[in-house]
Amino acid sequence: MHPRLAPIVKAYDTRGTVPEQLDPTIARALGEAFADETGISDGRGKAVVGHDMRVSSPQISAAVIDGIRARGADVVSVGLASTDLLYCASGALDLPGIMVTASHNPGPDNGLKMCRAGARPIGLDTGLGAMAEAAGPLLDRTELPEVTGSLEELDFLQTYADTLLGLAPVSGRRLKVVVDAGNGMAGHTVPGVFSQLDVELVPLYLELDGTFPNHDANPLDYSTLVDLQAAILETGADIGLAFDGDADRCFVVDEKGAVVAPSAITGLIATRALAVEPGATVLHNVICSRAVPEIIAEHGGVPVRTPVGHSLIKAEMARTGAVFGGEHSGHFYFREFYLADSGMLAALHVLAALAEGDRTVSELMAEFTRYTASGEINSTVADQQGVVEAIAQQYADAEQDRMDGLTVTTPDWWFNVRASNTEPLLRLNVEGADEPTMSRVRDEVLALIRG
Repeated sequence: MHPRLAPIVKAYDTRGTVPEQLDPTIARALGEAFADETGISDGRGKAVVGHDMRVSSPQISAAVIDGIRARGADVVSVGLASTDLLYCASGALDLPGIMVTASHNPGPDNGLKMCRAGARPIGLDTGLGAMAEAAGPLLDRTELPEVTGSLEELDFLQTYADTLLGLAPVSGRRLKVVVDAGNGMAGHTVPGVFSQLDVELVPLYLELDGTFPNHDANPLDYSTLVDLQAAILETGADIGLAFDGDADRCFVVDEKGAVVAPSAITGLIATRALAVEPGATVLHNVICSRAVPEIIAEHGGVPVRTPVGHSLIKAEMARTGAVFGGEHSGHFYFREFYLADSGMLAALHVLAALAEGDRTVSELMAEFTRYTASGEINSTVADQQGVVEAIAQQYADAEQDRMDGLTVTTPDWWFNVRASNTEPLLRLNVEGADEPTMSRVRDEVLALIRG
C-alpha cells in the first residue's frame, strides 16, 4: 500500500488528520478508485456523496466528487448530512455512497465512510483495501484527468425524516426531550425530524461547528454528557439524547441524569421488533450484556451473537434475515433501514416506547438492566496477543471462545478482551451478577493486562 495511504486506511473506513494525513489529492484519488470499484465509471452509473460539518469537509468532499466525476460517473450530492442520512439516500436511490466524516474523532481529523448501492458496507476486506491499492499510483501522477461526470444537488432531509418516522412513529403523551448534538450533524437532522413530533425540545449545542467548542462529540466518553445530565435535571425533562459527530450513534440519559446502557436500549428495541415480527432473529455483539440474549429469547426471538463491527454485523443481518441488531457501543442496525445503523431511528424507538405509557425512562429500562458492567476499559499493551494468551491460560478452567478476541464465561460473570484494530490497545469489558463480582473480576484481569 502507498505510504501516504497506509496510516489512514482502517478496518471500516479511512480516517486521518487534515492536511497532514488526508488531503484533497488523496481524497480525489480515493474517489476515482471508488468509482472503479463500484462499477460506475465510464458513464455506467452515479454515486451519492454527503459530508459533515468539519472545517475541512467541504474541501475533502469536493475532491471526492471530482474524483468520481473524473472517472466519467455522475454524482448526487446531498450536502450536509449525518452518516445515517447518507445511508438512507444510498438505500432509497440504490446508489453507492461516500460520507465525508471522522465520526467522533477530534476536529482536525476527517475521513471517508463508503458503501455500495443499497447502503451495503465496504470494509478493508470487501473493497476498501483494493481501493487503497488502486489509489496509490494515482498519488504520484503529474496531471489530473478531466472531470466529465455530472453533478446534481439534492436536499434529502425531508425524505430521511419521513423514512424514519414511518418506521418508528411516536404518539401518546407529550415528552420534554433534551438533545445534545455536540455541535455535530444531529444539529442538522434533529430539527428536520423533531419538527414533525409533538415534543418539547430543549436543544443543546445544535449549532454546526466542526471545531467542537463545547465538548467532543463522543458520547461513548461519559464525561461529554455532563451538560446534558445537568440540563435534564434543571428542566425536569423526561429524557436526554446525545449524538456523536456524524450522528450515527445515540446515547440515552434518563430523567435522573443516569446514562442508560446501550445494551438495555438493544433489549428494548428488540422487544418492539419482536412484537411486530414474532420469532424473528435479533443480533447482539460479543460485548453486549448477557441480559440481551435472555430478553430476546424470553420474547420468542432468536438471539445470534456476532463480532464487533458494522460491516460484520450488516453481513450477518443479510445472511440471517435479522430484523434488528445492537452493539454496546451505541450502534443500532435495522433491517427495514437497509440493514444500516441509525442513532436517530434508535432514539425514535425509545421515545415511542416512552410516550405510549406513563413510566419514566428509569422505570421503562429497569427490566432490561439485570447485571453490572464495567464499561470498556482500554490499556496500552505492546504484546497484545501475548497478554491475551496469558489471560486465556489463567482462566483455562472456564468456558472460552474466540469469536472476537477472547471471551471467558462463568455462571456469575463474563469478560471479553479484544485488541484494537488501529492502536496498541487491549479493550476489556466485564459483566457480573453484582457490583462486587464485577469489580473483583475486572481488577483480576486488569492486573494481568497491565502487569
